[in-house]
Amino acid sequence: MKLVIAGSTGVVGTELVRQALSNPAITAVLALARRETPVPSRLSPGADASKLKSVICDDFENYSDSVKKELSGADACIWTIALIPSKYGSFPPDQAAKICRDYAVYAIEAMTNLAERSKPFRFVYFSGSGTERDPSKKPLLMGDYLLLRGEAETKVLAYAQQNPGKVEACVVKPGYIYSPDKHSALMGRVFGLGAAVFGFGEVDVRDLVAGVLDQVVDGFEKDTLSNADLDRIGKASSKKLAELRAKQ
Repeated sequence: MKLVIAGSTGVVGTELVRQALSNPAITAVLALARRETPVPSRLSPGADASKLKSVICDDFENYSDSVKKELSGADACIWTIALIPSKYGSFPPDQAAKICRDYAVYAIEAMTNLAERSKPFRFVYFSGSGTERDPSKKPLLMGDYLLLRGEAETKVLAYAQQNPGKVEACVVKPGYIYSPDKHSALMGRVFGLGAAVFGFGEVDVRDLVAGVLDQVVDGFEKDTLSNADLDRIGKASSKKLAELRAKQ
């Protein structure tokens, strides 16, 4: 599998690259970002750093010919590019909509047309718990942001539904993402408390990524995966991979 990881320099993107390099089913990793994507530290045994190709993109609404050439023939894309809630208010509404919605919609259309025709292209849109697709149910807190992310989900899934056999799409909606590389154990407990209070759920980035890669490689369980789904699939996948490595 030739896999595109968009937003490859973020916390989730870095873990996606790290685990993808050690996944034998993934033969090439195209790291799509505005800057160079380095090889992550602490690679697992058996990881192949030569599978990584950094693809720098300056315009996510109109890919250059060189970017299109690199993306040509890809089998799947995991799209993590978006604004986090704390940064949403710092951008004008039209710019925020581009980053959170339009870039992803353009990506699924462009990459599907650049993909191999023998099998459906798989596209994962990273969203989050609490997003809302129904404008009549606008949340009281962060309503505009959550509706925008929900609109992006709707457009991505609609494109797949309108192109059966050509593309398959999945929206993943993790809650609070804990990363041991970025957060202390104390922060992890704070995340756990916040997850309990707001009902968003919590997931370890390693389990989250293991679950998403499992779905990309083997096929989507359903078109929308909740935090509980991702935690369940990820833990099972992490356990399976650990057992396989122990036997090697």
